[in-house]
Amino acid sequence: MNAPRARILGLGIHVPSQVVTNHDLTKMMDTSHEWIVERSGIEQRHWVGPEDGNFTMGLKAARMALADAGCDAAEIDCIIYATLSPDYYFPGCGVLIQRELGIGHVPAFDIRQQCAGFVYGLQMADSFIRAGQYRKILLIGSEVHSRLLDKSTRGRTVSVLFGDGAGAAVIGVSDDPARGILSSCMHSDGSDAECLAMQWPGVAAGREGFITHQDIDEARIFPNMEGQKVFKTAVKCMPEAVQEVLEKQGLAVSDLDMLIPHQANLRISEMVAKLLRLDASKVHNNIQKYGNTTAATIPLCLSEARALGKVKPGDLVCTVAFGSGFTWGAVLMRW
Repeated sequence: MNAPRARILGLGIHVPSQVVTNHDLTKMMDTSHEWIVERSGIEQRHWVGPEDGNFTMGLKAARMALADAGCDAAEIDCIIYATLSPDYYFPGCGVLIQRELGIGHVPAFDIRQQCAGFVYGLQMADSFIRAGQYRKILLIGSEVHSRLLDKSTRGRTVSVLFGDGAGAAVIGVSDDPARGILSSCMHSDGSDAECLAMQWPGVAAGREGFITHQDIDEARIFPNMEGQKVFKTAVKCMPEAVQEVLEKQGLAVSDLDMLIPHQANLRISEMVAKLLRLDASKVHNNIQKYGNTTAATIPLCLSEARALGKVKPGDLVCTVAFGSGFTWGAVLMRW
């Protein structure tokens, strides 16, 4: 008997109501709309207000995904929560979702693959369902970057890139053997782990405490990124991952109907499409409106593409992501 095929049954998203344009950022730091757009393609992003946190956004996206799937929360038998910006250092956000939705004592995984988090979560869910371990899984990617950023001129190369938001998917057994997740791949390489990292606060060897006054004074507590290194590695690894999942199915790039790339930087997405020789009409990007929302970019982008009619039943769709770690991966599915 063939293993059951996993399929996305429903999608949900949430972004904060507060829109922060590039022009708004010029009041906080020495930058310009033109400078940001030229380097990243970003025109605006959403940042949380006092009423929202990571978990509350994830909850709103989850409720929308459940409604979209026509699924009751009681049917969920596993939760996977991808984030680098949890509400608490511990416990994770997954158990908060379980509590708020009144789901039974199901397992709740919190995963830390940053920008690749949602793609990793999709592959985990697919494996669980194929193995018969679980039948309906709630996968959430949610991020609050705005409370972690250095919003001064000193931090502008990183802070202009990121936005807040959440996306969720209900993943279950496909009722059509031709539809669902076809193949996937996951990779990591820690050789350059510190090139894209937030190392403080932390409890690494040699530190005096979780966070010190010196850490604050020297601005160690903010994310850091070696932009050129990240760009060069991403545009190498992302096309390779797409090719890998296609080859597993004996398919070619020309067979793709839609590519949903992680929204790190519009220039990265454009280069990935160019290297794959994929027409721009077959790639959906929305970083212009949301910035980089890390684990939330794939569901935000996929949900929007579906709403616009760019992703239709029967389409061959590939999601691909690259992020801190470095971690990367891709998932190929027949929608």
